[in-house]
Amino acid sequence: MVTWHYSNAMRNAELERGRYLVEAVMACDSCHTPRGPNGLDMTRRFSGGTEVWDTAYFRVRGSNISGDDETGIGAWSESDLKRLLTQGIRPDGRRVASQMPSLLYSALTSDDLDAVVRFVKSAPAVRNKVELPIYKQEGYAGPAIQPRPAAAIMSADPAVQRGAYLGSLAYCMACHARRPDGRVDLANWAGKGGFRMVGSFGEVVVPNITSDPTIGLKSWSDAEIARALFEGVGRDGRHFKLPMARQIFYRRMTQKDQAALVAWVRSLPPR
Repeated sequence: MVTWHYSNAMRNAELERGRYLVEAVMACDSCHTPRGPNGLDMTRRFSGGTEVWDTAYFRVRGSNISGDDETGIGAWSESDLKRLLTQGIRPDGRRVASQMPSLLYSALTSDDLDAVVRFVKSAPAVRNKVELPIYKQEGYAGPAIQPRPAAAIMSADPAVQRGAYLGSLAYCMACHARRPDGRVDLANWAGKGGFRMVGSFGEVVVPNITSDPTIGLKSWSDAEIARALFEGVGRDGRHFKLPMARQIFYRRMTQKDQAALVAWVRSLPPR
């Protein structure tokens, strides 16, 4: 009986860790849950996103990752989902478009990967057939898995290291390391920005978030960076458009994790 209670407690703790990562850090609902007039429609959670990502390489929507066997991932094993998350490969062997940030999710620790997968797999099934992706040319798939930005890994500051991990899971560099041609380049472009994003939100150009003193965040205070990340408000007082309007997720982070994420952003070398 003691063992049974212990196992239940462990499972509950794992699901809560998965919930935290999915809801506060990885922001999975942003792409995989449909939006209605009042925001995310959680009654159809994980049944497929509303936003369409149309680039020179692909046109995709967030897929149905609910437990539905036919239109979702109900028939997938945990190993299938782990492979998709960290390698960008579907059970049938096909690679997914780089809009799915598997190269950044590859940073997941084994325990956190287990927690995320089991939380996602615990979600109710919602039948909803999402349009198939369209791949416009060769090279649509995500690049080979790369390490996290070197500046973050090399830091001796535990807060920056923690922030680097969170930044990978929050896939900051999926946008901020994307070159104007749409390719993600963690080695040479981390934080530099410059990619033009077009969608239902209109058009935005991804900004430079490095410590560059002229076009980056060198002169920003920690409070201003925190306001941008957790309130969705820029230094000039403007509210961010949808691609970066993630305060509904990131504001749920613990204070320790919020401080670590700010420390990591602050550490990015100027570009």
